[in-house]
Amino acid sequence: MLATIEGESIEQVTVPTSSPEATLAAIDAVLDRWWRATGFDAMGIASFGPLDLDPRSATYGYVTATSKPNWSHSDVGMRLSRRFGVPMAFDTDVNGAAIAERTWGAARGIDDFAYITLGTGVGVGLIVHGKPTRGFGHCELGHIRVPRLAGDDWPGSCPFHAACVEGLASGTAIKARLGSEHVGSIAQDAPIWDSVVDALAQLCQVLAMGVGACRILIGGGVANGQPHLLPRIEARMRDNIAGYVNVPAGPYVVAPELGGQAGPLGPIAMAIALLETNAVAE
Repeated sequence: MLATIEGESIEQVTVPTSSPEATLAAIDAVLDRWWRATGFDAMGIASFGPLDLDPRSATYGYVTATSKPNWSHSDVGMRLSRRFGVPMAFDTDVNGAAIAERTWGAARGIDDFAYITLGTGVGVGLIVHGKPTRGFGHCELGHIRVPRLAGDDWPGSCPFHAACVEGLASGTAIKARLGSEHVGSIAQDAPIWDSVVDALAQLCQVLAMGVGACRILIGGGVANGQPHLLPRIEARMRDNIAGYVNVPAGPYVVAPELGGQAGPLGPIAMAIALLETNAVAE
């Protein structure tokens, strides 16, 4: 997306994800066209991960180990930005969506919250004190293993962790369990949702009790197509917590306000924040 400093879209282009070279070359072409036409003052790049987010690292801006075929150890951030000579903000796609929701959406004015994307995978954007968490890496809570729903012995679909939250609750996991059925067409009372709700409620419990998230947003294709899931997840999470901590009054688990635009607006919000930070520093 090319946008103004106020976040107003000028042009949005969708590039399908295929091989790294084909995908990045297609993005290069769009960026080059925008640069020739109007130029831009900063870039925000929000990518699927895991990512190397350490600016001191020789592989800063790279995708690290991923289940996406052929994308492991691919240079994304520097490959796309180095030739333009403008400031670049680089982060995960779900952190970008979280930053957009904090800027224009359901997390406005909230410094501590989480954004869960429930789609082909389960990603978590975790914002603490107004910034995405850091350390040796970004948040990957979608890959924690959780206790299984009683009687559920399905092995899980994650190639790294089998029955982690992503391996139990993602769209990929649901399709693996049910065959090729479209997730949006599954009935609300289908038994599959019990295990999905249970896994996600445990993830939300970790976010509530581990970092004191003031709100949890859940978006992505699965969540958007099955809106009954969010109140069920919140109810199960509150049952799990059993009054031990004072979770904010509901609704606590909510849908993103920006919907499908949270992803495209994420890099814009990141770039605007970078420009503002640089202006203050000067």
